[in-house]
Amino acid sequence: MLFLTRSLFAAVLAALSVAFVMPAAPALAQDISVDAILNDPQAPFAGNPKGDVTIVAFLDYNCPFCKKSAPDLEKLVKADGKIRLVYKDWPFLAPTSVHGAQLALAAKYQGKYEQVHHALMGIPGKRVGKETMTEAVQKSGVDMERLNADLKQHGTEIQALIQRNLDQADALGLTGTPVYLIGPFKASGALSYEQFHKAVAEARAKGKQ
Repeated sequence: MLFLTRSLFAAVLAALSVAFVMPAAPALAQDISVDAILNDPQAPFAGNPKGDVTIVAFLDYNCPFCKKSAPDLEKLVKADGKIRLVYKDWPFLAPTSVHGAQLALAAKYQGKYEQVHHALMGIPGKRVGKETMTEAVQKSGVDMERLNADLKQHGTEIQALIQRNLDQADALGLTGTPVYLIGPFKASGALSYEQFHKAVAEARAKGKQ
């Protein structure tokens, strides 16, 4: 199994030639495999499962910058057709962030993760209450009875996935949302459609070298 050694970590987080600032690679808190980050079987994903570029998005439902970038990221994934998008629910900004992540991940069991994800990302603000989150999910059209049942039945699995995401973010030295691993590159902040597009192009060019 391939692990993120310091040299590989530095390569994975190489600088993009756009307006991103790359910190020096921190010491890893623990061994985290590349495969665990890219291919966690429980992590929701969108786009093309056989895409030539993978974007791993570390997000929080109380993050206004995540919310600002979400429509452009969704637009690019649909327009490009060859991007695999992996969602990493990383709830650390507020206690209600955990509630949002639990709702979204429970919806995955009825095939509605993205539906709930977009509903939660559509709520403005950075201190969203539990009731507001739950109301937005209800309005998204998911089966709430099924969702609540899945929360109970799969609660341990959902919490384990959230903890893996937290551990991966910690091992990668991430300090705030959003963070996007785009092929071999790392970018953070509220990216525009054009920035996402350029990053994907850079990743494809790097892959052909």
